[in-house]
Amino acid sequence: MHADQVDVTADVVAALVATQFPHWRALPIHPLASTGTVNALFRLGSEVVLRFPLRPGADPALRAELEREQEHARMLAAHLPVAVPEPLGLGEPGEGYPGPWTAYRWIAGEPIHPGRVDDLDGFARDLAGVVTALRAVDTGGRVWSGSGRGGPLLAQDAGVRTALSVSGALTDTARLTEVWDRCRDVPRHDADAWIHADLMPGNLLVRDGRLAAVIDLETVTVGDPAVDLMPAWNLFDAGSRETYRRALGVDDATWERGRGWALGQAINALPYYVRTNPVMAAIARRTLRAVLE
Repeated sequence: MHADQVDVTADVVAALVATQFPHWRALPIHPLASTGTVNALFRLGSEVVLRFPLRPGADPALRAELEREQEHARMLAAHLPVAVPEPLGLGEPGEGYPGPWTAYRWIAGEPIHPGRVDDLDGFARDLAGVVTALRAVDTGGRVWSGSGRGGPLLAQDAGVRTALSVSGALTDTARLTEVWDRCRDVPRHDADAWIHADLMPGNLLVRDGRLAAVIDLETVTVGDPAVDLMPAWNLFDAGSRETYRRALGVDDATWERGRGWALGQAINALPYYVRTNPVMAAIARRTLRAVLE
């Protein structure tokens, strides 16, 4: 998917585990199929999942990012009504893999697929409960860091317009530009809050038809709470979209910013993944159709 991607093998993973976590060395290792775009996943025994960034490196910023992700997981476990990944270890670079990697406890469940959930309205209420709990966590005075999702939509303008300019053959860029211009300029008056910032279907695990866990916490930050409205368009249909909105008590301005965040994520993903990740491209197309409704 990425020009600078590193394809790590099970043999390399086994050697890294044996060297760095010898108490796990006898456990079987199996690569996991994933449509994710950030990590290669390996199951270690029955209780552990290993996450190897696809774009590893020795830059201390990557290690700091993984440490921060694990800190957020420990913090949120005490506040959210569903499971989040439990950190078990932080691996170091080694032969065959040039960067840090992480170990988490395995969570049973499957990524949500709208067609395989009987009660999408109930799922919308479950997810709204998670987002409400997340927003209630004390920020300690923190505000948006200045990078990534969560700041002014205007900060995303250049990237969105570039993606629109190369997507004319893929989607209705004229109408999407009109929607983007409207959403981008909606004023904001609410305070920054804790946000997941990447509530994509692949990061929402279902068990017995209900939301069981929210995973992939690398984007967790403090910022615009409208970012976590993205599932309204990347996941829900018209009815469950309205259920999600009502459960969160979202006003018109926040709703339109959420539409803008969903549009921005999808239009950047579509041309990038259209040939390399069909699942991500399909989610992007669905999102873009929904934001036009």
